[in-house]
Amino acid sequence: MWGSGDCTVIQTTSGKNIIIDGGNNRDYDYGENVVVPYLLDRKITKIDFLMVSHFDSDHCGGLFAVLQNLKVDTIIIGKQDAEYENCVDFLKLAKQKNAKVLSVQAGDNIKLDKKTHFQILWPDPNHMISENGINNNSILAKLVYGDFSILFTGDIEKLAEKEILKLYARNNALNCNILKVAHHGSKSSSIQEMIDKITPQIAVIGVGENNYGHPNQDVMARLQASGAKVFRTDLQGEIRIEVSQKLKLKMDTQIKN
Repeated sequence: MWGSGDCTVIQTTSGKNIIIDGGNNRDYDYGENVVVPYLLDRKITKIDFLMVSHFDSDHCGGLFAVLQNLKVDTIIIGKQDAEYENCVDFLKLAKQKNAKVLSVQAGDNIKLDKKTHFQILWPDPNHMISENGINNNSILAKLVYGDFSILFTGDIEKLAEKEILKLYARNNALNCNILKVAHHGSKSSSIQEMIDKITPQIAVIGVGENNYGHPNQDVMARLQASGAKVFRTDLQGEIRIEVSQKLKLKMDTQIKN
C-alpha cells in the first residue's frame, strides 16, 4: 500500500497475481511512477485479477497505467449506484485492452485458484446507498486461503457499515484475521460495532503523511482497544504479509526514515 491511496498486490501459491486498487493524486501518477515499476521489478507482467473497490481517483487512478502497460486478464468491479466518469473511462480502456470485466455483488464468490477465493460481501443491489454512493457502495471483499482471511473494505462509511452489520448479524462472514481499514482510517468509518464484529488480529491502514488528518485518533483507539496490532503505511512504508494455510503470519515492513 502506497501514498495517500490504497494498493494491494497479492500472489497466490499457484502464481496468480491479484491487485486491489491503485491510488493516484492530482499532482503525481502513482500508477506510472510507483505501481507499474514495483510490479515490473518483481517480474510481474501479467495481472490475473484486478479489483477496483470503487472509482475515486485515490483508489483507481493509478490502475489506468497498469492496464496500459501490463496484461490484465479479468477486472472486478462492484455494482454501481451511478455513472462515474472514472468508471466509464476505465471500462473503455478495458475494452480496448481486451480485458474481461466481472461485475460483482453481495453473495458472489470468485475462485482465484484451487486454494484461494474472494467472498463478495458488499455492495448489495437490494440496499444500494445513494448518499456518497461512490464510497458507500465500495466492494467489501474477503480473501480466504485455508484458515486465513483478510477483509478489504474500500472506502465504506458509517451508513454502509450499519447496513452491512444488519446483513451479516447472524453469521461470522465479517470475521477475519487481517482488516484493511476502511477509508484510510477516517472518522467517517470503522464504527465500534463493525470492529467488534470483525475482531481482527491485525489492522492495516493505507495512508499518506498529513492526509486530511487520517487516521483518526478515535478510530486508532478503537482498533487498539480491540486487541488488533495496527500497521500504517505513513509510518512503516510498504507492508508485506506472508501466510501459510495453517495460519502462520510473517509480517515485514520497510521502516521509513
